[in-house]
Amino acid sequence: EVQLVESGGGLVQAGGSLRLSCAASGFTFDDYAIGWLRQAPGKEPEGVSCISSSDRSTFYADSVKGRFTISSDNAKNTVYLQMNSLKPEDTAVYYCAAFVFPPSVMATMSGPGKDEYAYRGQGTLVTVST
Repeated sequence: EVQLVESGGGLVQAGGSLRLSCAASGFTFDDYAIGWLRQAPGKEPEGVSCISSSDRSTFYADSVKGRFTISSDNAKNTVYLQMNSLKPEDTAVYYCAAFVFPPSVMATMSGPGKDEYAYRGQGTLVTVST
């Protein structure tokens, strides 16, 4: 059974930090770039960040560059997203996802097609207050 289990969401003030974790199981970790998709109320889903376990390449959306850092522990099949300098516009449900395209390809694409995923978790809510 494929599972992507997120943890670490919550309520934080603007300027604060949170760390999300995603534990993956039931599929070959190395076959996908694992990362995060977020959806704010009334908005389309947005691919936030992902990492390739094979070459450690990463992708970040422009909206989070310089503030978010993704990392992985391949021994534990776990991916982390350290979110610093959080803004109210970061408020969303964050979903862990196994993305179809590697980070290097996602960086060259635009539109929702780049965020195609094979598997997705249940999501964790991140709320950033003013």
